[in-house]
Amino acid sequence: MSDGPVPEVGGRFVVVPASYVFLLRDGVSGLEVLLQLRQDTGFMDGHWAAGAAGHVERGESAVDAAHREAAEEIGVRDLVLEFLTTMQRTRGGEPIDERVDFFFAARTWSGEPALQEGKAADLRWCPLDALDSLPGPVVPHERVVLEALRERTLEPYTTHGF
Repeated sequence: MSDGPVPEVGGRFVVVPASYVFLLRDGVSGLEVLLQLRQDTGFMDGHWAAGAAGHVERGESAVDAAHREAAEEIGVRDLVLEFLTTMQRTRGGEPIDERVDFFFAARTWSGEPALQEGKAADLRWCPLDALDSLPGPVVPHERVVLEALRERTLEPYTTHGF
C-alpha cells in the first residue's frame, strides 16, 4: 500500500479501499491462518500479514479484489469467501490516510498456496493461538482482526486508529 497523499475530490478526502484474505485450515493445535512476511513494499516490511491483500481497483468490488489478489499473490483460485469485517482506519486522523478494509476468510480454494510475487519473503501457516511465536510482528490492524477471530468477538464493523 502506498503511503503517498490521497487526492481530494470536491473538497473531501478519498477513502482508500483494500481487500484482505485469510486462508484458514484446521491444524494439529487448532485453527491456523496463512500469513506472508512482507518485504520491499514500503509498507510494514518485516511484518506478517494476510496471505493475500491489496487495493480494490477502480470498477472492482471488494469481493472481486479478494479473488484477484489471492490468485496474483499466492496462486489460489475458486475461493469460497466468508465475510469477516469491514475496518475503517486512520493514522493520526489525517484525512490523507483514511482507509476502509474488507476482510474475508476462506477455508476452501483450489491450488496450493505459494508465493507468486517478490513482495513477500516467506509464507507460512500459523496457529491463531500462536501469533506471538512468529519471528516478527503482525501488521497491527490485521492482528486486531485475527485476535477477534480467535476470540470469536469479531463484529461486522471495526475501527483502528481513532
